[in-house]
Formats: sequence, structure tokens, C-alpha cells
Amino acid sequence: MKASWEKIEKNVGVLEVEVGADRVADALDKAFKKVSAKVNVPGFRKGKVPRSIFEAKFGVESLYQDALDIILPEVYVQAIEEVKIEPVDRPEVDVEQFGKGQVLKFKAKVTVKPEVTLGDYKGVEVEAANEEVTDEEVNTELERLQQRHAELVVLEEGQAANGDVVVIDFEGFVDGEAFQGGKAEKYSLELGSNSFIPGFEEQIVGLAKGEEKDVEVSFPEDYHSEELKGKAAVFKVKIHDIKRKNLPALDDEFAKDVSEFDTLEEYKADLKKTLQERKTQDAQVARETAVVAKVAENADVEIPVAMVEAELDVMVKEFERRLRSQGMTLEIYYQFSGQNEQVLKEQMKEDAAKRVLNNLVLEAVAAAENITVTDAEVDEELEKYSQSFQKSAAELRELFASNGSLEGLTNDLVARKTVDFLLENSKNVSAAV
Repeated sequence: MKASWEKIEKNVGVLEVEVGADRVADALDKAFKKVSAKVNVPGFRKGKVPRSIFEAKFGVESLYQDALDIILPEVYVQAIEEVKIEPVDRPEVDVEQFGKGQVLKFKAKVTVKPEVTLGDYKGVEVEAANEEVTDEEVNTELERLQQRHAELVVLEEGQAANGDVVVIDFEGFVDGEAFQGGKAEKYSLELGSNSFIPGFEEQIVGLAKGEEKDVEVSFPEDYHSEELKGKAAVFKVKIHDIKRKNLPALDDEFAKDVSEFDTLEEYKADLKKTLQERKTQDAQVARETAVVAKVAENADVEIPVAMVEAELDVMVKEFERRLRSQGMTLEIYYQFSGQNEQVLKEQMKEDAAKRVLNNLVLEAVAAAENITVTDAEVDEELEKYSQSFQKSAAELRELFASNGSLEGLTNDLVARKTVDFLLENSKNVSAAV
């Protein structure tokens, strides 16, 4: 087999491949065995018709497509390994010559992983986050917990206020016509949560149980539904119930009810410790994100559309897994949100492009600094999964290798070490006042 590669654009090139007639003959033999097992020829059982009779009846050309389906994938993989390129999309294949007794010749237009020209990646300035936990932050967390443990009490009299939960019927109209997804009955809405269209919740404030009102709002210009973007709407609303939160007192009894501590002061001290750990972790993540973003900003790389599209597919699957963990499917989410996969991907596109850029840049830094991981480091990581999977690190290594996950795990570990390297070689600067 002969293979050659020539770039025609920055991330696109042409792969030319020539394969000997012996391999073509082998592919035709395999195609014949596959096809002959399915065809009926009078006087012969399936799979037993002689090759000469098959070709006389159907023509050798009837085997060509199956033979190409057999030979092209394996030859393509060998060719890209030979010329040392990394495709990131399906190739556009043009078969120039193929037939019985002939050499196979084909060209493939291939989009490859882009080259990254690194800028400054050592000594980049990263803003140091404030990791101090204040008494105000502790009190805010305490009030959040107080809200979470509040009891909802139905008001028989009085008017709805921010923070109340109202149970409402509503139906929306645009230009006098009801629209899909704009109607619900006995819907619970917390006023002030900003979960409805801007202006909706504010107009419910002040209403009493049993009251009805036409709430006039306008859909935002960036609303997900094309039919409703920027449109004025009227919602006919009826209040069934108003529920007000009855907050528990912040005292020792509250601490006993929600924690293992006997006094509020002990509970607050533990809260401060927890917040400190969380803030330290958040600060570390923020620094990691910032240093990678700075290094990526300094790099020069042209990202193929195909890589962003592939990353979008990954992100949609991740999003679907998160939904399933909450008891929801992607289909239900689309129904409730009025979105579809195209809209969801458009919202994720910028983040997908950043992910691809960051990964490419981290790979380039790792290559420049020869950052690798050892088998021992991989085993150490696998050991962390041992308890969850109830398998040893050696068993997990074999499992990961068999399902193709070991390379991904290794790449993740290299990426983590590369981020650590960038942080170790960065400069902390104080936050601007």
C-alpha cells in the first residue's frame, strides 16, 4: 500500500492511497462469501453457488460496493497511521479506480486536528481569589438554611407578597390567540424567584386569594421560541391559594433540629468551616479556569467546525445524563422549555468552542513540556474507583482497556498535570479594587 498526504488548507488536506490488486481480490472474495449467502440461484443452496456462475448471472460488478465497504475502512485507518495525521471528521472519499484485477486508487479529503502555536504560557498573571469567609457570609448561609426549613402556611386573608408561594391558574394569549405551552392549572409559583417572564411575578404581588387579573408582559427578544420573541402577551391569572413561609427561630433548638450540634454557636462554627473548604475549592477551580483561559488566549489556532460539532454532541449527552439523574428525559425537557436540539446546541456552542480550544492548548503545552503519566499514576487513579466498582485497579485497567476508556482516563490525567504545571508557573496578582 502507498499513501501520501498534502495539505490544501490550514486544517484540510488530501490523502492519496493506492492498494495492490491482491488486496482488492481478497476483498472481492469476502464480498462474494457475504453476498452469495443471501442470493437464490436455481439448483444451488444458499452460499453454495460457484463463483463463476454467480459472476455470469449477476456480474462481478455486483460485488464492488460490498468489497469497497470491506476494504476502504481498514485501508483508510492504515493510511492515516502511515502518514501520521489525526482526522477529526469523516473523510470525503473519491474512488478513482477499483475493479477485478485492478489496483485500488482513492483520494480522501480529510479535516485534521489543527496545529497549535503557543504564545506565552509560563508566567501568565492569574488573579488571586479572596478565600476569607466573613460573618456576613455565614449569616447568609444560615438564613438560606432557615428558608429551606421554613413551613408553608396557607393564608386565609391578606395579599400576596414577595417570598410567598401562590397557587395559580394561568393562560397566555398573543394577539388574542392562546399559544402552546402558555396554560397551566394549580401551578405553584414562588414570587420573587424570577422563574417567569420579567414583569409577571411583580404583577401578582398584592393580589388576594380568589382574585383574577390580566397580567400584561412582553417576551424577551432572546426568548427561546421564535414565535414569541419580543411579543406582547396577556396572561389571564386566577389565585387559588397563597402560602407564606413560617421561618423557624435561629436558636439552639434550630441547630439541634438541622445538625448534630447542641448550640447555634457550635453550628455556626461548623458552617464557617464548611464554607471555608468550599471557598478554597472554588478559588482553586477559578484559578485553574483563569490560567487555562489566559494561555488559550495567547495561543494561535484555527478550530475546525467538525470538532465543535463533536463536542456539542458530547455536551448534549452530558446534559441528558444530568436530566436523567433528576428523573427527567431530554424529550420532556424540550416540551417544557419549548426548545429543540438545535436551539440547545446553539446555546452550548460558545462553551463547546472554548472546551475544544482549551483541550487543544493543554495538549500542546503537555507536548512542549513532555508532560506524561506513568502506569503507576493511572493505577493510583483507578484505585479511587475500586470501591465504587468493587473491582481491583488491575481489573479496572483491563475493563477500561477493553471498552476504550483507558486512553480517555490517561488523557484526563495528563490534562490535570498540565493545568498544575501552568499554575505552578503562573503569577498571582491581587484582585483589582
